[in-house]
Amino acid sequence: MTQDLSALPPGSMIGILGGGQLGRMLSLAASKLGMRTHIYCPDPNSPAFEVTPHKTVAAYDDEAALAAFADAVDVITYEFENVPAATAEFLAARKPLRPGANALAVSQDRLAEKGFLASKNIPVAPHRAVETLAELEAAIDALGLPAVLKTTRLGYDGKGQRVLRDRADAAAAFAELEPKPLVLEAFVPFDKEISVVVARNVSGEVRAFDAAENVHRHHILFTSTVPADIPPGVEKHAAMLAKVIVVALDYVGVLGVEFFVIPGDRPSLMVNEIAPRVHNSGHWTEAVCLTDQFEQHIRAVLGWPLGDPARMADVVMENLVGDEVLIVPGQLDGNTQPHLYGKTEIRPARKMGHVNRIVRRV
Repeated sequence: MTQDLSALPPGSMIGILGGGQLGRMLSLAASKLGMRTHIYCPDPNSPAFEVTPHKTVAAYDDEAALAAFADAVDVITYEFENVPAATAEFLAARKPLRPGANALAVSQDRLAEKGFLASKNIPVAPHRAVETLAELEAAIDALGLPAVLKTTRLGYDGKGQRVLRDRADAAAAFAELEPKPLVLEAFVPFDKEISVVVARNVSGEVRAFDAAENVHRHHILFTSTVPADIPPGVEKHAAMLAKVIVVALDYVGVLGVEFFVIPGDRPSLMVNEIAPRVHNSGHWTEAVCLTDQFEQHIRAVLGWPLGDPARMADVVMENLVGDEVLIVPGQLDGNTQPHLYGKTEIRPARKMGHVNRIVRRV
């Protein structure tokens, strides 16, 4: 077999921006492949610091710390999509940044993201940009109510959005949500939400995992069930759209794509959002795939061939939020795989871990 000279060898150092649970799991996956990882995060209590001795505690705008970090690594990736654009550009000028700065720019701004998707003929919810209260009133006239008012940046797990059911709600919601501009999205009467985790490597190879059916509780992902209860044609279409997105972005790494399934005689799909990173709804892959999403991401950013994403069992992933993590020992059996994130402080609405439960082997 011909050696790929562009692939990074075992022992290489992967820089990871962000020290949360996703950074921790990426570091663990890299270690399995003989790689070293260096975590960069401003929070000295980051759980990812526990799994590697190489770390930098510094702000994302500290150019001296960023330059030293870049000098210490061979390739850079990230665990969250809100890496400042200036940080991404600074690092990309020094070492390969995978995924690239363009993927961050698109996914960090809901308006940019929707514009990008629409330009590729990928359906998104009808929406309007909102910079003033008068523009919000006009957007309500155009889209109707109910509708969802969202920040264009920095929103996650239900933060940064308000459901408008009555015009009287508009002024208060507009005043509360920051930063501006905002975006008003038409309410989509979807049947269910699914997500597809897709990967693309340096050479352009693309592989997608099976679609997961997602249920949220208090705006936080509660369970992801695989296989999703959707027609085969809908799943194939979702995988195809996810692949179109990573190719159009010239993307390297794992990307999560959330879809609304719109009911009808022929169910259709609408993209809710994309996430340029490993994804909470892909944690099930740890238990039932030869190559899980974390290893797939590491393979991609190293320039290695992608692994087989085939699923070997039906599975349900359940997030453990707040003090739910305390009941894990009493829930374990031979079909349950726990993964706790090493967070020392339990807080309401904080993701503390997850469990994968095997339902049926296939």
